[in-house]
Amino acid sequence: MTANRKQQLRVHIRWMIRRDMAEVLAIERESFEFPWFEEDFIRCLRQRNCIGMVAEQGERVVGFMIYELHKTRLHILNFSVSDSARRRGVGRQMAEKLASKLSGQRRKRISLEVRETNLGAQLFFKNVGFRATSVLRAYYDDSPEDAYVMQLQYKGDAALDDAKYDRVNRLAG
Repeated sequence: MTANRKQQLRVHIRWMIRRDMAEVLAIERESFEFPWFEEDFIRCLRQRNCIGMVAEQGERVVGFMIYELHKTRLHILNFSVSDSARRRGVGRQMAEKLASKLSGQRRKRISLEVRETNLGAQLFFKNVGFRATSVLRAYYDDSPEDAYVMQLQYKGDAALDDAKYDRVNRLAG
């Protein structure tokens, strides 16, 4: 392993529970300029179609995702990994967990919006197979920023294979 390469973390991804909130809020605050507050999480998670999951390494929450279930798609509302666990495969494992919920019969895609200034998130989601499909002008209430709509389409049992193939080709090329 090279000195600048971080060791990959294996995580357990499970439903978010109330006692996870302090760690989730800490990750949220370190990750975003305009973070959600506890009330935002609670209001969202009280909805029937809203799901919260955490990535746990040992006894520590190192990532989380909040998404909505819709008739034909999943919609990511919030997704983050703690600074200490970034670039160690945690986000990829969460994205793969979500992609495994897609099927040819029902939910066929995952969608999300990402700020135009959040290049890290744009690159991460591109690397796991998402593609930018449109721009939402002045999308956010807290700033005049645009948002990119990104989507991942169901492709059989290997929704993320294209991203893996692209990454291997870049490394080999």
